[in-house]
Amino acid sequence: MAGGSAIRGSRVGAGPMGERERGESAPRQWISFFCSNGHETVPAFAVDALVPDTWDCPRCGFPAGRESATPPAAPRNEPYKTHLAYVKERRSDADGDALLEEALARLRARRGER
Repeated sequence: MAGGSAIRGSRVGAGPMGERERGESAPRQWISFFCSNGHETVPAFAVDALVPDTWDCPRCGFPAGRESATPPAAPRNEPYKTHLAYVKERRSDADGDALLEEALARLRARRGER
């Protein structure tokens, strides 16, 4: 193992990079957003940037609004539905029985059965 600097990638005389090297940063504004779980998020925006009405909460993922008294409601989570559940929404049991009898009649006719 070769000896060397404990901090890899640095050199003697290297200092922290500051405003002089990077240039002036854009003026910023910090806006508070509140979610329905009571979390507060404070992202920074450029002063001339368009601030959105909602922001996703980084802690819970719910939408957050700018008013703490009336945060946006949590999104409604629809449970996963199977293909059969969607079919049952569109058709009644009587429709299903009629379709089954029709399909069986075609199958029997094709086989030559009665």
